[in-house]
Amino acid sequence: MLTVRELVDKQEMINNISVLQVLYPSLTLAEYDAELDQMLPHNYGQVGVFDGENCLGISGFWIGTKLWCGKYLELDNIVVIEKHRSQGIGKLIFDFLHKKAIEHDCTMLSLDSYTSNFKAHKFFYNEGYSPKGFHFINILQSKKVR
Repeated sequence: MLTVRELVDKQEMINNISVLQVLYPSLTLAEYDAELDQMLPHNYGQVGVFDGENCLGISGFWIGTKLWCGKYLELDNIVVIEKHRSQGIGKLIFDFLHKKAIEHDCTMLSLDSYTSNFKAHKFFYNEGYSPKGFHFINILQSKKVR
């Protein structure tokens, strides 16, 4: 039976690094540990889908506030282990975070996706997401981008 739950502390997040490494194979434990230290004080959290103790999918999320929309929940790095894709795990993550956004009185949910990630885009549209604009970037240190 699959369960969806928040990862409650940094150690639990670190214990599931292998799921994030599906998306970011170069992510090291030392880098992840240091990045979590920077992210956790700024309303960062994670949710995972588990089969027993096995994490099959994970998403980070941020709760923040912006002038143009007020309070929002942003999904970050949605990853499902390849052999478990197209089995409803992404839907479980999205449903859990949708409920969390409502509980936190958020105005909206948001996410970023690479323009070439067409399969994911179809899923996002099916979940009620639509593009609102462009996310422009200016890379200053390309070797640090995963």
